[in-house]
Amino acid sequence: MISTQNVTLRYGKRALFEDVSIKFTPGNCYGLIGANGAGKSTFVKILSGEIEPTSGHVSVTPGERIAVLKQNHYEFDEFEVLKTVIMGHKRLYEIMEQKNALYMKEDFSEADGILASQLEGEFEELNGWMAEADAAELLIGLGIPTEMHDKKMVDLAGTEKVRVLLAQALFGNPHILLLDEPTNHLDIESIRWLENFLMDYENTVIVVSHDRHFLNKVCTHIADIDFGKIQMYVGNYDFWYESSQLALKLVREQNKKKEEKMKELQEFIARFSANASKSKQATSRKKLLEKITLEDIRPSSRKYPFINFKPEREAGKNLLAVEGLSKTVEGEKLFENLHLAINKGDKIAFVGPNELAKTTFFRILMGEVEADSGTYEWGVTTSQAYFPKDNSAYFDSDLSLVDWLRQYSKDQDETFIRGFLGRMLFSGDEALKKANVLSGGEKVRCMLSKMMLAGANVLIMDEPTNHLDLESITALNNGLIDFDGTLLFVSHDHQFVQTIANRIIEFTPKGVIDKMMTYDEYLESDEIKRLREEHYA
Repeated sequence: MISTQNVTLRYGKRALFEDVSIKFTPGNCYGLIGANGAGKSTFVKILSGEIEPTSGHVSVTPGERIAVLKQNHYEFDEFEVLKTVIMGHKRLYEIMEQKNALYMKEDFSEADGILASQLEGEFEELNGWMAEADAAELLIGLGIPTEMHDKKMVDLAGTEKVRVLLAQALFGNPHILLLDEPTNHLDIESIRWLENFLMDYENTVIVVSHDRHFLNKVCTHIADIDFGKIQMYVGNYDFWYESSQLALKLVREQNKKKEEKMKELQEFIARFSANASKSKQATSRKKLLEKITLEDIRPSSRKYPFINFKPEREAGKNLLAVEGLSKTVEGEKLFENLHLAINKGDKIAFVGPNELAKTTFFRILMGEVEADSGTYEWGVTTSQAYFPKDNSAYFDSDLSLVDWLRQYSKDQDETFIRGFLGRMLFSGDEALKKANVLSGGEKVRCMLSKMMLAGANVLIMDEPTNHLDLESITALNNGLIDFDGTLLFVSHDHQFVQTIANRIIEFTPKGVIDKMMTYDEYLESDEIKRLREEHYA
C-alpha cells in the first residue's frame, strides 16, 4: 500500500498541493486526472520519491517494490532490449550481474561459493529462472517482436523505446505500479493488450492518462486533482464524470433553496422588526438567518475549448476517387494499387499498425508527397483542411498568436481574432504568446483554430488528440460528431474512433480492409478477425 500524509508542495508562493492525505490500496487501479497544470505528473513523481514534498510524507508498506514508467527514452541506450526490461526489477538484475561476475572469476574462493549459493537462493525466490521468458512475453504483447530483443536500445525508434520502457515498468510483478501516459505511442492492439494486463493485475496501479476508454476499462477509482486537493471517487472515468456533475448540481440546487429561504427571512425581518408584537419573531428569524450558510462552489479549473467546424458550402456526392495508388518508401511497400471511393458524409477512421502508410496516404491527398503510380481526384465542390501529425513547421515563427492566426483568417479584425483565440483558451496575454514557444497542446489548439477558420467541408486529421488534455479531447470529440461534412482521420483513442467513425479502413501488408461499421463492430466481427489473419499471415 502507498499513502500520503499532509503532503504540500510549493513553488514560491504558489501551492501545487496543500495538505493532501490519500491512500492507494492493493487490488485497485487509480486514474489520476485533472486539468493541464494541475500537477498529475508531479504527484506521480512525489509518490515515486523523485520529488520531495515541501512538507508531509509518503508511506509505503515495508518490503513493497515500486515500479515507474521511465520518461527518459535515452537512459538505457547502451543496453540490450531484453536486459533493459529485466532492469525494471532492480534487485533481480543486481543478483544476475553479481552471479555472472562471480562465475567469471578465475580464482573462485570458498567465500565466493558461499555468496554464490546465497545469490542463487534469492534468485530462485525472485523467480529469476523465468526472467528472460517473462520479459520476452511482455515485449511481444507490446508489439516488440523476438528478433528485436537482442538489439541495443539505441538502435530502436522512439515509439519502440516507449514500449520497451513500459515492459520494464510491468516486469516482475511490482507491488505498486506508477504509469504516466502509458498509452502514448501505442497502437490500438497494444493498448488492448495493456488494458487486459492491468484488468488482471492484483497489486496497486496509479495511472495518468488522457485516453477515456482506457480509464474506463482499467480504473476502479478516480483521483481528481483540482485546486491543490485530491478527491477520490469509486468507479471509472464515466462514473466520476456523472457523479461529479450530479454532486455539483445538488449543491447548486441546495444553495438555490437556501437563497430562497434567506430571502423569505430577510423580507420578514424587514417587515416586522419595528412591529412590537412581531419583534420577537423577527429576532428569532434573524438568528435563524445567521445560521444558514451557502456551500462554497468553486468553479472547476477545467476549461473546455469551443470547437465547431462549419463548412462554408455543401460538398457534392462525388467527393474523392483514388485509382491504383501505390507508394514505397525506403524499400518498404506502404500500399499498392489502392482503389477507394470516399463519399459525402463518410467519417473514416484509418487504423492498423502501419503508421507510415496512413500518414503518407494523407500527405499524398494533400499534395505534400507524390505517389509512385496511380491517381486521386477531389470533387470540384470539395475544400480540404489538414491536421498533420508533425505540425512543427507551422510554428517556426516569432509571430504573436494573434498575428499567427490572422494569416489564416478572412476577417482580419483583431477583436474577432482575439475572440476566436479566447474560445480556444488563449485569453488576455495568452493571445500575445510567440508561436515558437507554445507547448504541444497549445499548438494543437492553434491548428484546430486554423482548420475551423478554413470552413472546409472535408477534414483530414492525423492523430489530432496527441498532446491534448481530457477536456480538449472531449470538446474535439463532440465537435467532430456534430461536423456536417466528411472526415478522414487517424487516432489511437478508442472512444474517439468509436463515437465518430461510420467507416473503418485498415492498411495491411496484403491490401486494405474497408468496412462501413463502427469501430467496436469492426473489432468484434468474426469476419474481420478472419480477414485480418489472412492479411497479416
